[in-house]
Amino acid sequence: MKRNYLKTILFVFFGLAVMLSACKKDEIIEEDPNATSFEDDGNGNITVTDKGEGTGDYTFTSDKVWILNGLVFVNEGQTLTIEAGTLIKGKPGTGENASALIVARGGKINAVGTATNPIIFTAEADNAEGTGVDAGARGLWGGLILLGKATTNNLTTDKAIEGIPTSELRGLYGGTDDADNSGTLKYVSIRHGGTDIGEANEINGLTLGAVGSGTTIDYVEIVANNDDGIEFFGGSVMVKHALVVNCKDDSYDYDEGFHGKGQFWVTIHDADSDRGGEHDGGPSDNETGSPYATPVIYNATYIGAIAGESRTVTLRDNAGGTYKNSIFVDFYKGLDIEYLQDDQANMVQCSYKMWEDNYLNIENNVFYNVAGQTDGGAYDAASLFKISVPKDDQDNPLYDVPQDKTDAWTTAFAGNGNSVADPGISSTNPVPASAQTGNLAAYDAGFENVSYKGAFDNTNWAAGWTLTFK
Repeated sequence: MKRNYLKTILFVFFGLAVMLSACKKDEIIEEDPNATSFEDDGNGNITVTDKGEGTGDYTFTSDKVWILNGLVFVNEGQTLTIEAGTLIKGKPGTGENASALIVARGGKINAVGTATNPIIFTAEADNAEGTGVDAGARGLWGGLILLGKATTNNLTTDKAIEGIPTSELRGLYGGTDDADNSGTLKYVSIRHGGTDIGEANEINGLTLGAVGSGTTIDYVEIVANNDDGIEFFGGSVMVKHALVVNCKDDSYDYDEGFHGKGQFWVTIHDADSDRGGEHDGGPSDNETGSPYATPVIYNATYIGAIAGESRTVTLRDNAGGTYKNSIFVDFYKGLDIEYLQDDQANMVQCSYKMWEDNYLNIENNVFYNVAGQTDGGAYDAASLFKISVPKDDQDNPLYDVPQDKTDAWTTAFAGNGNSVADPGISSTNPVPASAQTGNLAAYDAGFENVSYKGAFDNTNWAAGWTLTFK
């Protein structure tokens, strides 16, 4: 009797186990529609598709090739780590099908390459050696975008970044924390980007929206982008050892009150390139708002393309800024400083006024073959620096630049330590044959105190890890 009772109990338990097992087999487990997928094709390629959750805390390892399928975000609170020597590719596509990597506000990227193992962002058809596509190909994918919480002079602290659909809330930037940290980029090469997401709206090679000074950006290369090389939208970040080559629009573009720092910036143009620097003070609805656009830049080397009629630097819309101990060569046009006045010929707030108020400083620089100037003994400062009015007003006689304004700028050119001299550099060798070591401006705090003008001493720090000087 006791034995039968035990058999009955065991039978009941066995039946329950079978029923539970059957329920588990029949249970439908639904996939999270917002989950990011990392699809491994078994051949060393992982395709990343972001459906809303971002990358999470994740590492792109150097033993795989990582392929961005559309817009991939590092969401707020997440950190994406990229190992040295990693190759990241962006799929082709325009509009809503564009591919890019975006670090959202509150997210971080930790992309630290080395001089022997750089991190490379490029098109899907390309390879790590840079031989998969034509060297000058542009617009084959999007680019790299960092968004932060630093200050801008926008009327709102929540603005959609250029190159991302305005419906994507993770594409907002701006805030009140100038020390904000978006992570680290070091020894990173970004190639062949700038795809269209809309009419006349391309993604920059490296876009920095309200990126704070806690972020580290050092040793970066942008090659053959279809729009700007690096564009700053406000923020306070410092960028060092930057090389921008053969981009279709401007090399360094800042706007919306960018007030960070730069040292060792290099520009190399081809015939399609436009400006070495396009510098605007603020958006059209708040050009004179604070913070002013007043970045400080030391040791730039800008090499233009005379055949393409490239322009050195344009400062407008109340932009200020500082260039010191820098070298500018081979530009069809010189610096263009915007001058504004009202109908009574009274000067109003503008970039020329920023110069008068000491927010714009062009000091202790070397120019050669800029606007045709090659004779250091008899240079014409007025051709190196053009004081101009906006295009819409150039035919209005009320908007002629007063001669005393042009004379004041011309006089200040030599007085501020600028000169015309041949440093012996070219697009193929930016290291000066004739070292420019005299008449240096003192360095502000936070900059490397070096004994030469331009981005290079006697060695090329871009050699080996860049596509340009591999």
